[in-house]
Amino acid sequence: MAVSSSAIVSPLLINIRTNLSSSSPDLPLFSIFRKTTTRKPSVVILSCKSEDGLANEEKKLLLERYGYDANEFVSEPSPKTTRRRKELQKTGKGKQVSPEDPKPPRTTHKLLQVLGGKARRKKLLSPKGMDVRPMMEVVKGAAFDILQVAGGCPASLRPGRWLDLYSGTGSVGIEALSRGCSEVHFVEMDPWVVSDVLRPNLEWTGFLDVSVIHTVRVENFLERAMQFVGKDQSFDYISVTPPYTEVDYEVLMGQISSSALVGEDTFIVVEYPLRIDMLDSCGCLVKIADRRFGRTHLAIYGPKWAQKRRKSEKSFPVVAEKMIANGRLKV
Repeated sequence: MAVSSSAIVSPLLINIRTNLSSSSPDLPLFSIFRKTTTRKPSVVILSCKSEDGLANEEKKLLLERYGYDANEFVSEPSPKTTRRRKELQKTGKGKQVSPEDPKPPRTTHKLLQVLGGKARRKKLLSPKGMDVRPMMEVVKGAAFDILQVAGGCPASLRPGRWLDLYSGTGSVGIEALSRGCSEVHFVEMDPWVVSDVLRPNLEWTGFLDVSVIHTVRVENFLERAMQFVGKDQSFDYISVTPPYTEVDYEVLMGQISSSALVGEDTFIVVEYPLRIDMLDSCGCLVKIADRRFGRTHLAIYGPKWAQKRRKSEKSFPVVAEKMIANGRLKV
């Protein structure tokens, strides 16, 4: 019987020769060998967040350099993760927020008009929306009636210079020019309102030549009054019609009362909302009127002689009635 000379590999990695012929007496009956394996070095991969995706590319190069399949370790984000990121971006909680929609262009309409004087019944432009809130016409009419009576000229204003703070559309200053004022300084910080509303209104009413426009914040104007109006700083009339929620009336009125813009014979018209208590005086001036028009209040300060005149005019009808009743005055 022939004996095979092939080697048998046992589970214990021992080669056993099965050829037992005497032709190879010097060969060992069996031999032990160790299977050699190539062990890949361990690789530690560090990653950091990167907005432009460079971290994944660096990982792939590093893995390929050491003989690994990069696709097994670096994978694209799952659809669930991608969907979650998009939801965060839409809600504004993610890192990338979609840009806001552009604001619609600002437009104007003609709802205001001049109530009295040379430009009576001329329509004035005003912005649509609530960006600029002009003085209501009923409030404006009452303010000018009080000023004309207090100044001793019921038919018109005493000639003088007017300062229109927070002018907006310019309706208050234009009303003053129409009723007899010689010059008005308009203070408005919004360039669009100045170019598209205030200036066209002055051109339409014919008062541009007797007007001065200051495109600056009211606070800065009051601080640098001499720079804007020169040495002759005091005005005969000052109107204050600010946006209610954006000013502190106590600070604002304190700044006005201590300014050289206020003279001994100056009249100040202040429009203010409910729940605001206005003082009885403003510097050297006293409060001569305080009216309410719904949610809007109107306070007017002036010299003491104007207050006495208004009191005498108010008391005249009462005195006249008593004289008529006593027979001392015939009708």
